Amino acid sequence: MREIIQDALDRHLRVAEELAASFTERIEAVAGTLLECYRSGGKVLVMGNGGSAADAQHFAAELVGRYARERAALPAIALTTDTSILTAVANDYGYNDVFRRQVEAHTKPGDVVVGISTSGNSENVCRALETAHARGATTIALGGGDGGRMKALADLSLIVPVKETARVQEAHITIIHILCDLVERSMAAHDAR
Repeated sequence: MREIIQDALDRHLRVAEELAASFTERIEAVAGTLLECYRSGGKVLVMGNGGSAADAQHFAAELVGRYARERAALPAIALTTDTSILTAVANDYGYNDVFRRQVEAHTKPGDVVVGISTSGNSENVCRALETAHARGATTIALGGGDGGRMKALADLSLIVPVKETARVQEAHITIIHILCDLVERSMAAHDAR
């Protein structure tokens, strides 16, 4: 068991080292986009399936609540949480449209729509990103591997360059925490003025 544990931790560290070596500017650009959205009165919508759904909810919760410091609440919606909408749309239109319909209902120009998918090929996330783009929102992909279809549909991408789902998800939550910290620091400073 110790070998398995050490191997998992070693793989995690290698991904973290990759993020530290080459993701700083990309994360900064995404944080800047989120701040621009909030400063212009927009909102953030986040979506994903499975573990990525949990990450979407975590991201939205940190923005609406707080990450580490007091500041005004920030508008963010996890499109993964309303079971009545999810089941109605899945039943009436199909599961591939569960996020697309919500983006169509809630998105306006200036908003940011974030798709999270470890493969980058989740059809429901890709359709929603297409709709978000058509509605004038900025689209962000948080993916893994080569980014899949989602990468081409996003204005900005943070693609963790590994295929192992667990390592991608670990990197995603680290990236989400960094983004929340950057946004919160700036917004808290703005609130203090």
